Amino acid sequence: MGPTNRQPDRGGLKADDAGRDAVVALKDGAVRGIGYDTYSVFYSIPYAAPPSGAGRFRAPEPPLAWPGVRDASRRGATSPQPVRGRFGALDVSPYFAPGWIPGSEYLTVNVWAPRRTSRPAPVLVFLHGGGFLAGSSHSPILDGRRFAEDGIVLVTINYRLGIAGFLDLPTALPNRGLADALAALAWVQCNIAPLGGDPANVTLAGQSAGATLTAAAVVSPDAEGLFRRAIMQSGSGTGAFMPDQAAIVTRAAADALGIAPTLDNFINIPDAQLVDVAPSLMGLDLGTGGARDPLQKITPFSVVLDAQPADIVARGRAQPVDLLVGHNAEEGNLYLVPNGVKASTSAEDLLAAAAYAHRDPARLLSIYSAAHPHATVGELRSIILGEAAFGAGTRRMADEHTRTPQRTFVYEFTWRSPALAGELGAAHIVETPFVFDNLLPSLRGGVNLLGAATPPATLARQCTRPGSSSSAPAPRDGPTMTWTRERRCASVTTGCSPPTPTPSNDPLGANLALSR
Repeated sequence: MGPTNRQPDRGGLKADDAGRDAVVALKDGAVRGIGYDTYSVFYSIPYAAPPSGAGRFRAPEPPLAWPGVRDASRRGATSPQPVRGRFGALDVSPYFAPGWIPGSEYLTVNVWAPRRTSRPAPVLVFLHGGGFLAGSSHSPILDGRRFAEDGIVLVTINYRLGIAGFLDLPTALPNRGLADALAALAWVQCNIAPLGGDPANVTLAGQSAGATLTAAAVVSPDAEGLFRRAIMQSGSGTGAFMPDQAAIVTRAAADALGIAPTLDNFINIPDAQLVDVAPSLMGLDLGTGGARDPLQKITPFSVVLDAQPADIVARGRAQPVDLLVGHNAEEGNLYLVPNGVKASTSAEDLLAAAAYAHRDPARLLSIYSAAHPHATVGELRSIILGEAAFGAGTRRMADEHTRTPQRTFVYEFTWRSPALAGELGAAHIVETPFVFDNLLPSLRGGVNLLGAATPPATLARQCTRPGSSSSAPAPRDGPTMTWTRERRCASVTTGCSPPTPTPSNDPLGANLALSR
């Protein structure tokens, strides 16, 4: 089933301190978790049957019922994935921990639930990030104790990754990782009440790849009735690959494996070989005559759709859910600072990056140079990367959603990590420990995500409690995290954020058609 359970390294109780079991009867059988004074936790409960062989490329099947009481006190298997622990000089191993734990039962959920509630609790279902290639529900950063202590049931999900989860193959089910997420949401509807949750009050949230999956779920017809609100945290409403872009990845994967790009060939390849070949696909040029690369070579995988989620929202075909969407002020720094690329960027490098992001690179550079007159060429490169992959798609999703009857909330996270001699800043994934109020010792240090200085615990509590748990977050004041709910949403301007977007100064967002 996996390693012996231990609570994360934040000074909390360990399993041995609990002194009692927590047993709950679910649809497919009873589970035994760990009961603490204020919450209970249940690990690795199956929401689908184990995928194997050809089943890895099919829709998830219902889980098999089990006799007796299933042990849910230990973390089990995770989705097959390559090792990822560092971005250049930056140690991000807690984000990707524990990596691949082999085992067939990896389509599972973890649940943290309050022990004492007077009424059914609101439910937050969270999709981890990792570039559609890595990550799991077992990351210590995603431990849900704080949410449960605040009266919220937290559910984290493992879903299929990489080739098994997202490679677009003829005759195979497309977007299998998304299908897994929807199956987990359906499991929540059937099982969350015995765990203390309210199936009518479910919020779907995700970070990075998980946020882009959330955008896809918002516009999926198969998601009807599965959640009431959505949170997109540093993802994109324009992050889907078009079919011709996905075909580039499929051909490259087949070539790397020495096979023809057919389902019959892929189903015979073992997990380990699929995992080994996936990193070789990084850096593929996915720009086509019809579209720019929406994720800017950050990952070779994404959901594959005929239209971007934001476009589908604009056509009035989204689920009727409230939306909270936002990003970090310096997303691009994660990909350019730890490897020294930002510091070594030349004018020629900047122009090449602008040309990959936009059909009119000179115009793009002119606008962003005017908006950031003191920025170095490396800083401009990071701004363009962050805007192209995250910021523009975030604003576009928010803008289109404000035209629906549902409420729209926008945030920007601007706290700057002092890691890497103060250069990391408000980079991609820096906000995640604050959202979960898990400022772990393993995240601290000069080459660790949060840097050597003590991170502000008050900000973590603000992120965990932005407002009422039974409604969308209420506006709050502060220089680091700001919420707004205007009918016409605009980017929040705090700290080092760019100016409020208009068609003239937001060419990657408001004038997105030109950038495709």
